[in-house]
Amino acid sequence: MPARRKARKRALDVLYEADLRDLPPRQVLATYLERIAKPHPDHLDYTVSLVEGVAENLDRIDELIASYAEGWTIDRMPVVDRNLARIAVYELLYVSEIDDPVAITEAVELAKQMSTDDSPRFLNGILGRIAEFATR
Repeated sequence: MPARRKARKRALDVLYEADLRDLPPRQVLATYLERIAKPHPDHLDYTVSLVEGVAENLDRIDELIASYAEGWTIDRMPVVDRNLARIAVYELLYVSEIDDPVAITEAVELAKQMSTDDSPRFLNGILGRIAEFATR
């Protein structure tokens, strides 16, 4: 698994736990980092930047997801899908070195591994619409 995909998977783990336990993502991240064996893997820096970036911009990210998720409220989405979308939207809007198609593909690939059969198509649609919005 490529390093950035590992970082996204770890960020998903942290955001998923924060979402389920209704805790601030940074708090869950601090506990997560304490549990990881040292020395920390190199990709962990990107994990931290993803979690902190999503946490810092969560209201704007959720607003976009909710407005482009046709027929779905953000609370009704599967927890995995909601948090994969958050990571990808953060990358689409705030991480200039990640191309939009890469951010979308990575979310879709993780959804194939970790969510429902319908999730990859669902995420691809939402993220594609948000990417179009972001490039305007």
